[in-house]
Amino acid sequence: MSGLVAIDAGGRIPPFEQVRSQIAAQISAGYLVDGERLPSVRGLADELGLAAGTVARAYQLLEEAGLVQTARGAGTRVVRPAEVPSSVTDAAHALAVAARAAGLSADQAAAALRDAWPA
Repeated sequence: MSGLVAIDAGGRIPPFEQVRSQIAAQISAGYLVDGERLPSVRGLADELGLAAGTVARAYQLLEEAGLVQTARGAGTRVVRPAEVPSSVTDAAHALAVAARAAGLSADQAAAALRDAWPA
């Protein structure tokens, strides 16, 4: 994985989000494939000069998004993204249209979805 994640220490984006977004983008683009093992939290943290908790948070968010799966003894592995049913794609589009009409940002719309998720 060396060289696939680069941290901009002076950037405005928090390091955990840089790690999360770069790994997610690599999975989406097919650079990281189903079953591929990611570096350990400690290993990637050491490589990037970050705290282990920072990388652990990124991995947790990736797992919540269904992009990776962590199993004791097997490490963290890429999971092939599931096909999104058209009904969900349609609902997401409707949310985006409604959020834009209400003057919300994508982050605010995503927060509304997260808030509704347990319901």
